[in-house]
Amino acid sequence: MPASVQIAEGDLLRSETLSAAFAGVDTAFYLVHSLGSGADFEEREERCARHFVAAARAAGVRRVIYLGGLGDAGESLSPHLRSRQRVGELLRESLPEVLEFRASIALGPGSLSFEMIRALVERLPVLILPRWVTAKAQPIFIDDLLDYMMAGLQAPPGLGSRVFEIGGADHTSYEGLMREYARQRGLSRWMIRVPVLTPRLSSLWLALVTPLLASVGRQLIESIRHSTVVRDQSAEDLFHVRPRRFALAIAGALESEDAELARRRWSGVNFSGRLGNYLVDSRALRLPVAGERAFGPLMRLGGANGWYYGNWLWTLRALADRLVGGPGMRRGSRRAGPPGVGDIVDCWRVEFVEPGRLLRLRAEMKLPGRAWLQFEVQDQGHSSILSQTALFDARGVLGRLYWWALYPVHSLMFEGMLKGVADAAGKGSDS
Repeated sequence: MPASVQIAEGDLLRSETLSAAFAGVDTAFYLVHSLGSGADFEEREERCARHFVAAARAAGVRRVIYLGGLGDAGESLSPHLRSRQRVGELLRESLPEVLEFRASIALGPGSLSFEMIRALVERLPVLILPRWVTAKAQPIFIDDLLDYMMAGLQAPPGLGSRVFEIGGADHTSYEGLMREYARQRGLSRWMIRVPVLTPRLSSLWLALVTPLLASVGRQLIESIRHSTVVRDQSAEDLFHVRPRRFALAIAGALESEDAELARRRWSGVNFSGRLGNYLVDSRALRLPVAGERAFGPLMRLGGANGWYYGNWLWTLRALADRLVGGPGMRRGSRRAGPPGVGDIVDCWRVEFVEPGRLLRLRAEMKLPGRAWLQFEVQDQGHSSILSQTALFDARGVLGRLYWWALYPVHSLMFEGMLKGVADAAGKGSDS
């Protein structure tokens, strides 16, 4: 964490906890909502906003930047959108300068809307589309949304309290987003429109096939039914932000998730399960040798040296890969010495290597998804922790079936390989 960042804890439902968090603050971002808190979320959101206002006024906060939701106030808005706009009103009524950015669908990892689209398209070969998926929207990439908010931070003083409508470069609908997501993931999906499917029934269905709770899904659907497009272009005129088209936003969301996963460290973690859209098997061992020695056997993986366990299983996997048109194993030799980025290691390619610390391999075999095998060594002086992580980005239902059907075999191979590498490191062996 940068040295300039300080963390101050507070609870917006307990006003007495907020004074320390606001000390010395000139500009505050308000990024709070209570959609998943229960049926009384509107009352809770208003209470949080009033506590925020009182603390901000006491601290002399000059500007507040608030992220709200698009929706025509002349329509009968959903409780979610109504609450979002009510919070904006409370802030503007009580504080000297509030810049409210009202956004359409946010596209990025962690966004409720994006995660719902991802779960539906990844898990269902046939999608039943109720009328609400055709409502017009102007989805915005999360990076572009953040650019708007940072532009609000840097804007000159004296703007007063303003409402800015922000969205991406083009219009679409949830159906359009699902079709584009499927195209980018290489998934063939049947989408069948039906004339009626109530928000309640839709939310129950979402709860079955997505990570969303039924109550959250229902509120989200009620909001989706409203058109959320930009009618006031003042944000585009005032701020130098040029949002991307939604196809580029989806691609950017997927790429940023890959980048975040690549930065993640697994040293000492034992974990089997799901991380976002990825299936993960991570296991670790403590070795009574220094990190450099623990890393040595990893530089000799593959080829004539094998994989330290079950080489006949790897050979069998390579034959199966060749049968479906894959490259199989041992497609020629890499350059002499330890493997470098881009080198082939049997049916894998080196994606990243940090000598003595990390080796990440990307699978080049035919798979219903993308796979990585990563090794990390954490040096602790006279001992070290060796971690091995398999990651699989499953493509659709077939990818998930592949992972779980072969998981017993993979688990056996991964466990044996980790112990084999540990044994080789302990012996100081070159084999």
